[in-house]
Amino acid sequence: MPLPQDERIVALANDLLQQFDQIFGLHPGFRAAHAKGQMLTGVFHPAPDAQKLTSAPHIVRASTPVTVRFSNSTGLPELPDSAPEANPRGLGVRFNLAEHVHTDIVSHTTDGFPTRDGYEFMEFLKAVATSGPDAPSPKPIEQFLGAHPAALAFVQAPKPFPTSFARDTYFGVTAFEFTNAAGEKRFVRYRIVPAAGNDYFSDAAATALPANYHFNEIVERVGKGAVRFTILVQIAAPGDVVDDATIHWPEDRELVEFGTLELTEAVPDNLAQQKRIIFDPIPRVTGIEPSADPLLELRAAIYLLSGRRRRSA
Repeated sequence: MPLPQDERIVALANDLLQQFDQIFGLHPGFRAAHAKGQMLTGVFHPAPDAQKLTSAPHIVRASTPVTVRFSNSTGLPELPDSAPEANPRGLGVRFNLAEHVHTDIVSHTTDGFPTRDGYEFMEFLKAVATSGPDAPSPKPIEQFLGAHPAALAFVQAPKPFPTSFARDTYFGVTAFEFTNAAGEKRFVRYRIVPAAGNDYFSDAAATALPANYHFNEIVERVGKGAVRFTILVQIAAPGDVVDDATIHWPEDRELVEFGTLELTEAVPDNLAQQKRIIFDPIPRVTGIEPSADPLLELRAAIYLLSGRRRRSA
């Protein structure tokens, strides 16, 4: 996973990492964001019709081993699962195609992203960092949200507490271009839906959760039987915006089954393996190309820089 050639992207990625450090503090060996996590392993089975969408290697095979990581938001590795800041939850999926060959999906439980690009996101983080309890009103974050309707919509979007990582839906942030064997192209966004259905605590019940409830629960759950998800792709219609993660496609856009995840085992050396794995938002396989969304190269750079720092801790 190489760093992007554009020095401005690398510089912005480093600045964003420093901003995360300012907000959450330094926690050597952990991610700057989504620090608290649990990894599982299992198998991906492609849907029968998925080859109509893409010729990607994990679609033309009968099955592919996967490694996934569930996580809480924030850069705080000890954040209680009952904290509102733990939402949205994250899910990274790695399709292990061969030794040192993989492609990933990075998703979270709120559809979309608060800003169009990394420069706006830096403004957002700076506003958060300077909006403590002693900041006069209107606080910087209030001013930022007032001037950025998409960020305000993201912040105000419902973020309920799932009863399990296995009972929530996860959304890919950015769009990708699928190409099938006939050369037909479509833009899509991932949506990962639990086979057990969505299920949420009331806000009152969520406040009483033990500090590590969700992480203990998912390990116990997979120990009793496989945890399953269906991966869907939402297909853009002509004219839909495909390079802006703040813009939602209408819900009447076609949803097509991509395949199923069957998760069967918790990773025993969880902390050590989390330290090593670096998810990549850019697909880097035939049949799936990145869109022109400016978040993609930036997120890839941040993940790599954060991963290198984490490994060297």
